[in-house]
Amino acid sequence: MQPFVSIIVPIYKEEKFIEQCLLSILAQDYEKGRYEMIFIDGMSPDRTREIVGRYANEYPFIHLLDNPLQVTPYALNKGIKASKGEVIIRLDGHSVYPPNYVSTLVRYLYELNADNVGGIWCTMPAKDTVECHAIAICSSHPFGVGGSIHKIGSHEIKQTDTVPFGCYRREIFDRIGLFDENLVRNQDDEFNARLINHGGKIYIIPELVINYTARDSMDKMRRMYYQYGLFKPLVNKKLGKPATIRQFFPVVFVGSIALGSILGCFSTTILHIFMAMMALYFIIGTTIGVENAIKLHKPALTLYMPYTFLNIHLSYGIGYFTGIYKLMFHKKFEVKANR
Repeated sequence: MQPFVSIIVPIYKEEKFIEQCLLSILAQDYEKGRYEMIFIDGMSPDRTREIVGRYANEYPFIHLLDNPLQVTPYALNKGIKASKGEVIIRLDGHSVYPPNYVSTLVRYLYELNADNVGGIWCTMPAKDTVECHAIAICSSHPFGVGGSIHKIGSHEIKQTDTVPFGCYRREIFDRIGLFDENLVRNQDDEFNARLINHGGKIYIIPELVINYTARDSMDKMRRMYYQYGLFKPLVNKKLGKPATIRQFFPVVFVGSIALGSILGCFSTTILHIFMAMMALYFIIGTTIGVENAIKLHKPALTLYMPYTFLNIHLSYGIGYFTGIYKLMFHKKFEVKANR
């Protein structure tokens, strides 16, 4: 008999996406009666609760819980505590999953003797606009997000440091604890780093592709990457070391801009180096923009892509420096729920 699976889905203001997400979970080829779905809603002011509630009334294995704190780790922990599965799968209401998603993850979880397994993202534009295409492409390009395997893809199953929407053995939560509720962002990264520190193994399963919808505006994307950067220093402090090396590249970039701008006023050599660095940055971004402009027949991507890369890196880097400031001066890490 297949292990019983609890699917945990934190949600907030997802009325545009939640029904597609929910239907893709209902279409899973996993044995019926061997899984439950637990949605934990951050008191959404839109129709999210109404949509999920309608399905919960029809299917007894769908449950809707409240998340009054409106933070993801609280929702995850509440869902885990209310669940009864031998396997816990954390999903996102902003995505659509292939019908073999649950069965394949569970199979590899046991075949690989893993503690966590996950698929890769196919980052989709929220709308057919130049802005949304640029956000989706830059958020899944190595120049934008470094070597994050689940975002840029892989051709083989391999061990990694984190995966999106992980599939965990329940026992791991008994062994190393739940998600850190102080981390509004990056709670998956911290948990997975903690898992690895305790000898756990995480694998990426590239045959499983998740259609993930990117943010639909530059402002929302900036806020998201700012929050990713903001909470990284706190994650590093909790772990006692950096979770990954790639997190520092936007930080170095922002630091270089700040130092180059200041020191360039006093040294022609430093000014020339700074200008050459920025020129190279925009040449790379524009080249990637030209490639995608030709492929998608959207000429405006030529200039929109370097602008989007710049927004990602500046937002993350500024967030990181803000996080360091908050740690040094014992300030609270607080952000509002948003989509």
